[in-house]
Amino acid sequence: MEFRYLPMTERDKSEMLKRIGVEHSDDLFSDIPENVRFKGDLDIQEPKNEYQLMRELTELASRNVNLKSHTSFLGAGVYDHYIPSIVDHVISRSEFYTAYTPYQPEISQGELQAIFEFQTMICELTGMDVANSSMYDGGTALAEAVNLSAGQTKKKKVLVSKAIHPESLAVIHSYVKGPGVEVVEIEHQDGKTDLEQLERELDENTASVVVQYPNFFGQIEPLDEIRSLVDTQKKAMMITSSNPLALGYITPPGEFGADIVVGDAQVFGIPAQYGGPHCGYFATTKKLMRKVPGRLVGQTVDEEGRRGFVLTLQAREQHIRRDKATSNICSNQALNALASSVAMSSLGKQGLKKVAWMNIQKASYMKEQLKLNGFDIAYNGAFFNEIVVDLKRNVSEVNRELLTRGIIGGYDLGQVDEQLEGFMLVAVTEIRSKKEIDTFVKEMGDLHE
Repeated sequence: MEFRYLPMTERDKSEMLKRIGVEHSDDLFSDIPENVRFKGDLDIQEPKNEYQLMRELTELASRNVNLKSHTSFLGAGVYDHYIPSIVDHVISRSEFYTAYTPYQPEISQGELQAIFEFQTMICELTGMDVANSSMYDGGTALAEAVNLSAGQTKKKKVLVSKAIHPESLAVIHSYVKGPGVEVVEIEHQDGKTDLEQLERELDENTASVVVQYPNFFGQIEPLDEIRSLVDTQKKAMMITSSNPLALGYITPPGEFGADIVVGDAQVFGIPAQYGGPHCGYFATTKKLMRKVPGRLVGQTVDEEGRRGFVLTLQAREQHIRRDKATSNICSNQALNALASSVAMSSLGKQGLKKVAWMNIQKASYMKEQLKLNGFDIAYNGAFFNEIVVDLKRNVSEVNRELLTRGIIGGYDLGQVDEQLEGFMLVAVTEIRSKKEIDTFVKEMGDLHE
């Protein structure tokens, strides 16, 4: 067939029209007045056969800059990490790859076990009691946490650090419109949340305080101090958005008394792939278990004492009374959660800790080399794998120059904050070699002169 991607033949078309009692396709539009119908041919190309189409799409795709052809120092929420080869082998199995969600959980034991393992590993990383089966991404998970805190505390004011990811902040503003929650943005000082402003804004109407750890600039927020401030207000919660890879090395938020910990599991087994899809996680205390959006998978035993898995809780409106639903989240990211589970299992506890440590060490090396070559580093607190560099010139122009030299530069912070015009957020992950870092510093130095 010339158009294999269009499976319907002319014979199929004729048989369908005959079955519904019309002779031509035009008869299907008879209810539309003649004077508003389009006449003539659309100004589009003639259809291509499969071979021609594949050549055209391949040629277009080859124009893209990708992580195989270029060395990337771009992070800001999407990172270039090592993905064990076993990840693709497992998630490509048909029973996982084609499955949507376990609507018949009693016969989906493999899927449920994979989700259960994901939940368990997220709990271990975050130091929390309960984690759900995954969410769309870190941004929506954080917004869900904000609404949960307002619903649980019956308060309508949330303090959100401006040192969180700006896109997550935008999602929060969208989510709170429905329940009418007030968002008060807390500025950042020296790359971290301004604790003095936070203390001033905290009052009896505060439902929660939202921070990111490590934050958008890579800095490690003082969660112990923030928790102490939050505790001055009755019922107020501390919500933390965390890079789960960083939690393999730094102290988890649960040990600081966080009420809800969310984040994005893209760092485990999920390629950058132009920004999505991702896999959000949502972990909390046992007290809030029945308020968690999405689903929770539990472990049990059958009548013969054999281990089995069940959907323990489903808190969306399709499964319970609408007025009792905690969220309108209608799905999860089971396949990406599986990829993350396989990646975490492949690395193991010690391997994950080592990868996190390598991120810290390599970013520290980058920082020192940039300083030695005359660059100013904006913030000097403890950090994970991202640093902010003051280029004192247009970051977009620098990135365009770097691109011609085979390098994907850092994130232009001027896009989200006028006061950070000329500042670049540089990410260094475990797969960046010393040679790649040295080359980046050299090219930056050449452009700086």
